[in-house]
Amino acid sequence: MSEPVVVAMAACGGCAYCARASEPDRGDPQDTPMPWPPPSTLPDAPFPSRTLAAVAAVAEALLAPGCWALDRLLALQPTTAQRARWRRHRAGRCLAVGARLLAAPALLLALLLALPPALLGLLLWLPAQAKRRPFVHQHVATAPAAEPWDPRRARGFTFLTANLCLLPSGLARFSNLGGTRRRAALIARLLAPGAPAEPSGHRRGLLEPRRGQGGGYGGTLSTAAPGQPGGDSRVDPWMVASPAAPVAGTMPWPEMPMANPTPMTNPWPTVDSVPTLELPMTNPTLGPTPSPVTSPGPERPIPLPDPMPPVLTDHIPPDTDFVCLQEVFDATAATTLRRRLGHRFPHVLWGVGPGGLRCGQLRVLGSGLVLGSRFPLLAARFHPFPNGAREDALANKGLLVAQVLLGTGRGRRVVGYLGCTHLQAPAPDATIRDVQLSLVLRWLREFRREQERPGDLVAFDVFCGDLNFDNCSQGDALNQQHPLFKEFWDPARRGSGQDQPWAIGTLLDCLKIYEEPVSTPEKMRRTLSQPWGRERFLAGPILSCGALDTKAPRPWQGRRVDRALLRRDPALATEVTGFSVITQLATLSDHLPLALRLRLGPADL
Repeated sequence: MSEPVVVAMAACGGCAYCARASEPDRGDPQDTPMPWPPPSTLPDAPFPSRTLAAVAAVAEALLAPGCWALDRLLALQPTTAQRARWRRHRAGRCLAVGARLLAAPALLLALLLALPPALLGLLLWLPAQAKRRPFVHQHVATAPAAEPWDPRRARGFTFLTANLCLLPSGLARFSNLGGTRRRAALIARLLAPGAPAEPSGHRRGLLEPRRGQGGGYGGTLSTAAPGQPGGDSRVDPWMVASPAAPVAGTMPWPEMPMANPTPMTNPWPTVDSVPTLELPMTNPTLGPTPSPVTSPGPERPIPLPDPMPPVLTDHIPPDTDFVCLQEVFDATAATTLRRRLGHRFPHVLWGVGPGGLRCGQLRVLGSGLVLGSRFPLLAARFHPFPNGAREDALANKGLLVAQVLLGTGRGRRVVGYLGCTHLQAPAPDATIRDVQLSLVLRWLREFRREQERPGDLVAFDVFCGDLNFDNCSQGDALNQQHPLFKEFWDPARRGSGQDQPWAIGTLLDCLKIYEEPVSTPEKMRRTLSQPWGRERFLAGPILSCGALDTKAPRPWQGRRVDRALLRRDPALATEVTGFSVITQLATLSDHLPLALRLRLGPADL
């Protein structure tokens, strides 16, 4: 067993399955140029043999009837949209309630009858899952791949993170969502509409509006009548394309230079270490961690546009290079999603963090993480959290981290690092999240230290996902002060407990996601651009117990639980040229996707 595997096992309490997948041999960085795309060494199948795959298939077939009956039983709970439909018809409620009263005993009987084969299936499923690989790499050679980047020329990169709430339909009801497979098909078409991806690195015009165009809350365009002062210019900064590189179904990109970028200095000094854990643990305690990958030097300010471009938009950026998804738990929905993503992203990591007995606990669900990239993936690793509790203990949540090959320059590899996670969800579990953040920071450092070759040019180190805490709630104060934010920079954060004035929450009030003012992407964009809309439809600040903080200042900006952060003091000149909260998944999820766009380089090689 290689040394990196030993490190991974120590980190999760002995789970060998989370060890790093095979990697290319380390060689001389001055070797002949690497072929593009380079051959992948990541696993392309869930199991190492067909025999194990057959055993797993038999186990899943035996478990399927019981899972279906349980899912249908839980799905009898109606969503608010279903209740609204009942109210529109005189006999609607009576018929619906009657149908559920008849269906419940039948489904309960079916569940009881399915228990014996399900027990046999579980006995087969557990050993099969123990041999399952930590993730699967899908490589679609026919998908439009990104061209290798020469770092001597500046280029833009766009990152998208989204919590899709694609749980089995019965569990999704607890978030007021249903029809998981239908939603998965719709979301997949929005994430990968089928048109060739725009070559984002081949244009200079990024996402900035001309001076004076970004008025309104968070830079959102006013909802006044077009043509009036402060009126809606109807220009979506994400849905336009360069005249030299048009995208089907979009408007042309205007060439807009950076508008007086304002250096955003780091409010925190760079640190050499953070608290971490000694594992395995029962009552976790914090201890020292290894030093960072490189010695910290003078911090390089990362500019933000001034004024900030419109933050709210109703379209997913057409030039997305990397997509990080959370809560893709349903197996059929995950298959639908990753196949469709393959039309746009040649490299997709799926099946991340399989279930089974992990870290001494039974995990019924996987991690729910999916990562898509237009650039080749050199290495990847999944680390499960050992301290999941309550309902989160049923899922194998953790950190997925990958090394991406962006190009070469004068014999040097140009690489990027991308981390994706989903932290403990229940609001009162701030101490559990704090421990998970410490683990995440340690694992990110270790992965980069192990994968980086002498001479590598690191273009970016981005960490994103659903952190399940915000920067405005009194109850999240412990997590807001974590040392992670001393090493990684959140563009929408000014400091602990204080966001930028243009920041906006990404968590919706799930009980109101079907109401008319937020029922379409355009309506939601207009509604959330107004103070009353944010206060009514976004989740508000909470106390440590999870209850709404009635004393929080109003109107609130909302809870920003979905984040995209980048490591401070980057090696290349870096500008944040776009930061967007997206409403295109209206009624399809209780989270708003977040997009971050960076302009990197040029490098002096």
